[in-house]
Amino acid sequence: MMRSFMVALRASLFLMILCGLIYPLATTGVAQVLFHKQAEGSLVTTNGKVQGSELLAQDFKGPQWFHPRASAAKYDATASAATNAAVASNEYVNTVKDNVNQLKKENGNIGNTIPTDLVTTSGSGFDPDISPEAAMAQVPRIAKAMGVSEERLQTLINEHTKGRSLGIFGEPRVNVLELNMALQQLK
Repeated sequence: MMRSFMVALRASLFLMILCGLIYPLATTGVAQVLFHKQAEGSLVTTNGKVQGSELLAQDFKGPQWFHPRASAAKYDATASAATNAAVASNEYVNTVKDNVNQLKKENGNIGNTIPTDLVTTSGSGFDPDISPEAAMAQVPRIAKAMGVSEERLQTLINEHTKGRSLGIFGEPRVNVLELNMALQQLK
């Protein structure tokens, strides 16, 4: 009986050290060497100061900024959540209607063709990207607020539009943080 106990204890200690210490240290070390930026959170910096992460949406307020998708988690990185409201539910329909009304209020001349990603939330609540169409829809408001030509803003959006991953996955997208940082450079 004691022999079985000692074998189990040694096996447990060995696996604890292997799986709880050696493996995490090895994978962290490999990640730091091969994928340093990603291992550090894909942080975006300006003059050595962290502005945010290219992987997490931030709430930009004010007419002079590109706005991201709405966040069910209120952009709180510790509270990742979707709304879980069914598309046909009254809650979802009312939320989208409210978002459309807010968008039209902020962007008076947006018209009736509204990009979906400006009035719906993402699955995680932190989608850092919007479609190029969603960015373009905000151009008149930003041009007016900043005193920059719409053509210059459209060029800025085109410069920051990323294509499909590996040429086939996903849709073209624009990172809102990076776009707003470039916009800030125009000032």
